Amino acid sequence: MLTYTLDQLARLLDPAHHGDSDMLIRGVSSLEEATGTTVAFAEDAKLLDKVMASAAAVVLVPKDFPDTGNRLVWRIDKPRIAFLKITELFAGKPAFTGIHERASIDASATLGAKVSVDACAVIAKGAMIGDGSRIGAGAFIGEGVVLGRDCIIEANATVLPGAILGNRVVVHPAATISADGFGFVWLEDHHHKVPQIGRVEIGDDVEIGACSCIDRATLGVTRIGRGTKIDNQVHVGHNCDIGENVLLVAQVGISGSVSIGDNSVLGGKVGVVGHLRIGSGTTVGGRSTVTKDIPDNTHYWGTPAREFKKAMREQAAAARLPELIKQVKELQKEIELLSRLVNLSEHE
Repeated sequence: MLTYTLDQLARLLDPAHHGDSDMLIRGVSSLEEATGTTVAFAEDAKLLDKVMASAAAVVLVPKDFPDTGNRLVWRIDKPRIAFLKITELFAGKPAFTGIHERASIDASATLGAKVSVDACAVIAKGAMIGDGSRIGAGAFIGEGVVLGRDCIIEANATVLPGAILGNRVVVHPAATISADGFGFVWLEDHHHKVPQIGRVEIGDDVEIGACSCIDRATLGVTRIGRGTKIDNQVHVGHNCDIGENVLLVAQVGISGSVSIGDNSVLGGKVGVVGHLRIGSGTTVGGRSTVTKDIPDNTHYWGTPAREFKKAMREQAAAARLPELIKQVKELQKEIELLSRLVNLSEHE
């Protein structure tokens, strides 16, 4: 079991730290589940009562956190980020396990140093696996696929021919990369398949969630930019160009040839019509349907998606419809009454 002294953790976050605490820390925890050997964190003063009641050895809090008396806290900028760094220490890296005897590796495949391949994984001919990468049980790496350094391909994931993955890419279980794009044309009496002969390029530090699918391009490339994080059950269609540090939340569906700019976020179950551009720094709220281009640095929501404040005004107006309908009916009655009075006066 990994253990660190409190001062070792402090020097991790602040190299200039000096201290002599030999308190042993054996892990991280929530405030509620903490023990006398774990670190927890709290982001704001609303959690003061939970901090005071927690059994944690120390709690990371912001510098302006209220006074806690004798309760040991660690006042620090961005306690969530500090907690994440400490968590990474205890999480560690998967151990090197080598090549399992029941793995199938073609003789022409190239494996770098300290590559682990678990049972029943298949690596096809001409594939290239970078140093320190790990291929999980039952995973398939197709012909000619290229993986960079320190990639993790989890159990039963599939990387088909035409895929090039950068360094430190994580592909979670049952995800599929480089399957055929959805391309068909009507030919006389049937849907005729368009050959999908492009490729998929995935940048460094991309993470792809379980059961997600990234289609190979018809021609050219489907591209996922550096640092982009893709949640579970997301579909990226053929020839899409997803920028850097994009977040695609669960069950997002992106049609073919969509471009998404850097640092954008698509909330859960967002659907995007094909051949559109979503600008950089843009947020699209959950369950929205994007039917037209979206400019940079905006917040859109709704079906069809429109500028967020406009959508909220429309929602507010829609909530008043029953009242407005009632008012209109009352006004119609008054108008009818006035009309009858006018007619009577004209006939007198």
